[in-house]
Amino acid sequence: MGTITEPERHSALPGPIRQNGVVPPRSPAHRQGRPARLLSAVFQPIGDEGRASLVERRIADAIRGGVLHAGEKLPSEQDLAQTFGVAPATVREALLSLRSRGLLVTRRGRGGGSFVADSADPMAFTTETLLATTRVSLRDAATHYLAITRACVELAARRADPSEVELIRARVHRAHGGDLRMWRRIVDDAIIELAALSQSARLTREQMRLQAELSPFFALIDQDEAEQRRRLEAMDSILNAVAEADASRAGNLVADAVAHDVTWLIDHRAELEAQ
Repeated sequence: MGTITEPERHSALPGPIRQNGVVPPRSPAHRQGRPARLLSAVFQPIGDEGRASLVERRIADAIRGGVLHAGEKLPSEQDLAQTFGVAPATVREALLSLRSRGLLVTRRGRGGGSFVADSADPMAFTTETLLATTRVSLRDAATHYLAITRACVELAARRADPSEVELIRARVHRAHGGDLRMWRRIVDDAIIELAALSQSARLTREQMRLQAELSPFFALIDQDEAEQRRRLEAMDSILNAVAEADASRAGNLVADAVAHDVTWLIDHRAELEAQ
């Protein structure tokens, strides 16, 4: 695999995702000026599939991907239960498992609650997850990601104004070469903005969910400086195609980028197993 205040041009992008009238709680991240779209994806309701394992995986993926930071406080159990659409006991079970894995710690007293452990290492946990994921599962996840991302980008190419695309490009270029965590956030944010330019709220919501799920793997790839440069060049090419209203080329470029990423992950997994 903080809040950036967006101008009104992104009205197609869902704000805090509402489902059954529920709005995700405002975390400290919203108040600290960090990108919040992936946080919104983290706290989307789980609904009828509300099992502790799904709550646990959603939060664990957010920690691995750096969406939730070391030391960051989670919403209360009651708020999490409400926003995930599950029983408080289900949330409690998930948080207990996350604590046993060393991803969360509990602090007592005033201002206490569940916090992301200071020792939580996103890259280490992502590496463990990669080793536990089969090649078939990786390819399946990539196929799903490609289907949604390609659909979003092709629609964006038909509907977006070129000036909107250039604003996305400028933010990505400013982030390149800096902190890896911020780079990944800006790239994730840019892809979600492209999805929003498709003017499809449903596709945008699914893109948000998949971006939160797969971003940790993309971060693993982007630790390599050459790979990060390649991603920047791939983003530039995709943005050019969207700005030029060339939907077919934009979709093909997305396919090439996803194929590269899944091949890199499979090869890296094989190298890790051989060690």
